Amino acid sequence: MFNIINFIKNIISSRRMVWSLAKNDLKERYSGSILGLAWAVVQPLFTICIMWFVFSFGFRTVPIDDVPFILWLSAGMIPWFFLSEAFITTANCIVEKSYLVKKVVFNITLLPIVKIVSILFVHLFFVVLLILMFCIYGYMPKIVYFQLLYYMMAAACFIVALSYITSSIVVFSKDFGQLIAITVQFLFWTTPIFWNLTLIPEGYRWAFKLNPCWYIVNGYRDTLIYNKLFWQEPMDILIFWTITGMIGLLGVILFKKLRPHFADVL
Repeated sequence: MFNIINFIKNIISSRRMVWSLAKNDLKERYSGSILGLAWAVVQPLFTICIMWFVFSFGFRTVPIDDVPFILWLSAGMIPWFFLSEAFITTANCIVEKSYLVKKVVFNITLLPIVKIVSILFVHLFFVVLLILMFCIYGYMPKIVYFQLLYYMMAAACFIVALSYITSSIVVFSKDFGQLIAITVQFLFWTTPIFWNLTLIPEGYRWAFKLNPCWYIVNGYRDTLIYNKLFWQEPMDILIFWTITGMIGLLGVILFKKLRPHFADVL
């Protein structure tokens, strides 16, 4: 049976290798392009600007809870960028690094971690940019902002748990990768990113709270906008970590079962 303590120890002991592979992965993704790593920043910024323009001038949205819409939108979009990119890239991590899978000495359970760390490099830049945006609008940083680290950790744990399922299946079915892309689009529209959960009748909100992405997006907004401490909603914590734990357990069982066949297929 999978031992979470041994798993954490393995990550800590391999931290230098994970760090090195993550940096190389980030460089490889944008190698050959003129702007290089700048594309990791340009594309998300462009998306936020387009969304802000459409909803501010097209739909003429008003401030939400007296917070400028651009801040409210960015506080939801930036964690979503991290989640959506992590969904897709971690699903393909084994296929992309097939040359490592065939090496007996390499621990392939680290591949999703490498992808997560690689994406976190860019995400941390956007978190700093987001805080600067709040400062420009007069929202000075508070000590509660440090709990963003908790939500980053929670997002990383959820993605890693899910990646052991998705990356294992993608090895045997390329069509599953297309299904993941469709799922990401579905989650984008069903997660309260540019709409407020209060629009949903109270009796149905529980169904949306079962979506782990909601917990992350809402956590960023609670931190930056409402200065709400994460332990003030114990039920939300319980739901998120229970679902993440169940996904992780299923992922580990599936990964261990299919792992011996990876090299044969690749």
